[in-house]
Amino acid sequence: MHYLLMYDLVPDYLERRAQFRDAHLTLAWEAVEREELVLAGALDEPVDRAVLLFHIDTPQAAEDFARNDPYVINGLVARWQVRKWNTVVGSRATNPLR
Repeated sequence: MHYLLMYDLVPDYLERRAQFRDAHLTLAWEAVEREELVLAGALDEPVDRAVLLFHIDTPQAAEDFARNDPYVINGLVARWQVRKWNTVVGSRATNPLR
């Protein structure tokens, strides 16, 4: 199944992220190595949100990621949520339909 972890970023996110970025990226690459995290990044213009795509059986890993993310812990994320994404098109869709 696919789950999206969505972050609402604080207005000064770009100015504040540098000191936490290495720890955040380490956490993300560890999730990739466990084959949980597929893609992640901030939306551009404006940089007000970030989206992380997980391929996992339950939302727990995505929720744990957010709770342990230095960006969340240090207030760069105003709000986060995990939502199941019912993918139906694409080679990695969990419920492919034609």
